[in-house]
Amino acid sequence: MLNLNGITVRLGGRSILDRASASLPPGSRVGLIGRNGAGKSTLVRVVAGLLEADDGAAEMPRGSRLGYIAQEAPHGDATPFDTVLAADVERATLMAASETEQDPDKLGDLYERLIAIDAYAAPSRAATILKGLGFDDEMQARPLDGFSGGWKMRVALAALLFSQPDVLLLDEPSNHLDLEAVLWLEDFLKGYKATILIVSHERDFLNNVVDHILHLQGGKLTLYPGGYDAFERQRAERLAQAEAARANQAVQREKLQEYIARNSARASTAKQAQSRQKMLAKMQPIAEAYNDPTLSFGFPNPAELRPPLITLDMASVGYNDTPILKRLNLRIDPDDRVALLGRNGNGKTTLARLLAAQLTPMAGDMA
Repeated sequence: MLNLNGITVRLGGRSILDRASASLPPGSRVGLIGRNGAGKSTLVRVVAGLLEADDGAAEMPRGSRLGYIAQEAPHGDATPFDTVLAADVERATLMAASETEQDPDKLGDLYERLIAIDAYAAPSRAATILKGLGFDDEMQARPLDGFSGGWKMRVALAALLFSQPDVLLLDEPSNHLDLEAVLWLEDFLKGYKATILIVSHERDFLNNVVDHILHLQGGKLTLYPGGYDAFERQRAERLAQAEAARANQAVQREKLQEYIARNSARASTAKQAQSRQKMLAKMQPIAEAYNDPTLSFGFPNPAELRPPLITLDMASVGYNDTPILKRLNLRIDPDDRVALLGRNGNGKTTLARLLAAQLTPMAGDMA
């Protein structure tokens, strides 16, 4: 369970979070959403203990472990496999102690604890997580400094998942992942047995993973059951109900004001008018339902283009006389809608640069 109790954060004289409160049920998978700049990352940093709130606090049961990816990617000569294994600090400490401990009783206690935490299955579990995030056997054994920043962040994510915290914080976890890794992560998180708080802008990811949506707006938090689509339906209903209540109150207020204006001066009805005046004074105004502002715009219809737009005929493309993609054949017409998929490093960006005429074919033709 994670309780957010009246969290207030002011930055640069502006209130980012204003007594934000919510209780996340134990074992829930919660998607934290809100407009850019609403304070999502600020809230996550407060929960992670990286930022002190001006008021309020995030609270968990005593002894609970919280996991969050550090902003700095792992680096050095260690391999992804060793880095992930080391993320389970208790296991690493127990394993090191078991290699030097001489006292039979203490050694027995160490082995008993290692068995209790399933320490001997850890290497297999670490390899499975890394494989799910796109690391084959050779990549798992390669030094970290041989990887790009995106792949290093995958290692950081793998280490976090391997450590199995009681509360898992994920800030845009799909950012550095290809489609296959995202699908694997969705399945992994759906089977995770602890509380998860995820910041994501990916509608499909949220629909596939979370069972609650935590909406941050105007510095306040509102918890909705279900995925993102369910949130949109419920929020639309709440806004409609609030607007209907506001309109109804406006009608009632107008009727009371008319009655008071007509009857205050008459002795026979002055008492009733005073009663209506008290009713009017006690009526709490219902604020206009707030919704995020939207911007409407349009594009002029383009001139009709003749097909094909682009053709590749046995084209090869690459860098520094080294082809990355070879013998490409492709035709794209004006009414095509194309999704370009592939594992990281397979050449998607290179192909996109070729199609955008930022690269020229080394062989073959492009028209």
